[in-house]
Amino acid sequence: MNKQELFENIKRKKSFLCVGLDTDIKKIPEHLLDEEDPVFAFNKAIIDATAPYCIAYKPNLAFYEHLGMKGWMAFEKTVQYIKLQYPDQFIIADAKRGDIGNTSAMYASSFFSELDIDSVTVAPYMGEDSVTPFLAYEGKWVILLALTSNKGSQDFQLTADANGERLFEKVLRVSQQWGNDENMMYVVGATQGRMFEDIRRIVPNHFLLVPGIGAQGGSLEDVCKYGMNSMCGLIVNSSRAIIYADKSRNFAHVAAEKAKEVQQQMEEQLKAIL
Repeated sequence: MNKQELFENIKRKKSFLCVGLDTDIKKIPEHLLDEEDPVFAFNKAIIDATAPYCIAYKPNLAFYEHLGMKGWMAFEKTVQYIKLQYPDQFIIADAKRGDIGNTSAMYASSFFSELDIDSVTVAPYMGEDSVTPFLAYEGKWVILLALTSNKGSQDFQLTADANGERLFEKVLRVSQQWGNDENMMYVVGATQGRMFEDIRRIVPNHFLLVPGIGAQGGSLEDVCKYGMNSMCGLIVNSSRAIIYADKSRNFAHVAAEKAKEVQQQMEEQLKAIL
């Protein structure tokens, strides 16, 4: 999916919502535990319920990998189900990979060749040769960690060098030598508020993947005020506030209602550019 296609989906659905599939088997409704594959059964119900209101899904690999082979199979089935039933959805493998070049090449092949996923999150700490293998796939996206929403982001990301350039700013600036706004996005936490202004000064045209609204307390209004550009430029993720809003047999319907609420808020925000 290219940048224009992504923007067309945003305009058509009046939404830039990404539903995070952080599926914890300990948190899903108990009646699903009787299913042959409880994780996939939960994901399928959530996807069917929320697809009208979102433009992307983001399975977090940790929630699947910790279950071993069963978890990986549930992840693969989830990806294939989205691709088959909802081919207009942008799929993000939230894997946070990033290693020496030959290892990154194997990770890239796994997600882009074998699974044919649209994008993968990548950690930039090891530099260019750890990122560029992911950029070798036409039509695929690298989503580079830049400024995250967790408390520990202050440990490294906000530290400044002798010239006053903060580490996340250096990541944004240097990484533009590796990719462009047609194949690279950046993760920026919703709790960063006005820091989006600093980010947009460096990467005005790139899409930003923004976790942290909902359960983590980030403000959608602030994200849009300081981060939106002429092509929206935002994919805003919500996970727990949607997928775990209810634990009864009615969980999917409640998830749909929560996703619709966010979509309606986003529709208001999009009026400024559409």
